[in-house]
Amino acid sequence: MTPMTPMPAMAPKTPLHPPRAPHTAVPPPHPPVPFSLVDEISRHCAQEAEPETVHVEVHLPGIVDHPRLRAAFGRALARHPRALLRQAPVRWWHRRYVWEPTGAPGPAPVSFSGADPGALRRARERALAECPPLDAGPPVRLAVIEQATATGTGTVLLLTAHHTALDAPSCLRLLATTAELYGGAANSPAPPPVRAPEPAARRTRRSGAAPVSTALRPPARITPARAGTAPGNGNGMVLTELPIPDRPPRTPGTARPAYTVNDQLLVAAFLMVTRWNRLHGTRAAPVVLTMPVDDRPRGTGMPLGNGTRLVSVRFGPADLRDAAPAAASGPPDPAAVARLLRRTAARTRALKDTPGRQLGLAGAALTAPVLPVGIRAAVTRRARAAAAPWTSTALLSNIGRVPYPFDFGDAGRATGVWFSAPARMPRGLSLATVSVGGRIQLTLRWSRTLLDDAAGAALCALFGESLAATSWRSA
Repeated sequence: MTPMTPMPAMAPKTPLHPPRAPHTAVPPPHPPVPFSLVDEISRHCAQEAEPETVHVEVHLPGIVDHPRLRAAFGRALARHPRALLRQAPVRWWHRRYVWEPTGAPGPAPVSFSGADPGALRRARERALAECPPLDAGPPVRLAVIEQATATGTGTVLLLTAHHTALDAPSCLRLLATTAELYGGAANSPAPPPVRAPEPAARRTRRSGAAPVSTALRPPARITPARAGTAPGNGNGMVLTELPIPDRPPRTPGTARPAYTVNDQLLVAAFLMVTRWNRLHGTRAAPVVLTMPVDDRPRGTGMPLGNGTRLVSVRFGPADLRDAAPAAASGPPDPAAVARLLRRTAARTRALKDTPGRQLGLAGAALTAPVLPVGIRAAVTRRARAAAAPWTSTALLSNIGRVPYPFDFGDAGRATGVWFSAPARMPRGLSLATVSVGGRIQLTLRWSRTLLDDAAGAALCALFGESLAATSWRSA
């Protein structure tokens, strides 16, 4: 594993109420859209110290034509009107926040940088420190950076979005449409993998699996590590590549193992947290990982916005006992890891199969348009502060295989794709993974209140070791 150098701190600049862009004289082509539950909660909890940004990178082997890419991105925005919305003017006594269509982009959403060695680093810093304003559509920015590679000069497309408006799958869909309009080739999503039917006995065991209860104990937290420096603002980030962990081969007459690569990633995150905390003298506690579940189609008709629902994957006392040898020293016992994988697979399948609200009943109650938005905002922030001790340990967002080829014609197909999710306190840690070319592209993002750059890089290395421990080994 070869992590990229963590970025230095940069003062965030997230205007919660930036100056409004002038209205266009053209009538809006679509009616206003009320904020969804997730949009409103995100809007209420916006902070200048830790901007709520989504960062997406697509690496291409060649150089793009600047005017053609700018035109393709503008046409992609027009094809997905949800990406052209902006927040309408709001007062504290209003009952709802509302998105209003703009019909055309306001401030120039595309910028270009030459082959400056520091351009990509600076673009990443901006992606973590500066949110595109909500009231000057579109709430996305695309930085196009030329970068020297082993075979010549390539291009990095770095998209930054305000998470109140769009999530990472929406950003990937927007870039896939841009690729199609730029290169002229279809960028249709690949079909999902065909999975063998699950044996009836396994379904019975899964349906009877008891959930892990950790409600009486606050979840574990990543132990802060800052080498004596004062806490900083904003987020830090490391991007790296990891091999996909092996699973037992399928033999004639048998099904694949019950667990998936997503389950291996969850177990690796659990082992990472328990081992890190043990190394830093923190007592073991249940680990709760937030996992987004996205059931939207990936075609051109995909609904953009915040379309995932968040579920909690809990690791309790039995899991901590199996993880104890790994946390103490050396790699974990393969039999213990196998038990962790089986239990995790049962939990994740049950969670994915159970329908639910995006943020549960509490989120629906907080966003009910009964009280004015100003009062709801104050109540939401107080509720979030009160619930802080029970916030999950970390967020793990796994998109799996990138569904789009990202074929940009003469600039080539994507050789790497990374994205990251916000890492605000009190959770302060997010892991984001995609699979490209048989490798896992990992982004570890953390709050600088918790970790400095050296600690973030060490935690990333620990995740790589933990993921390797979940790989199947033949006798």
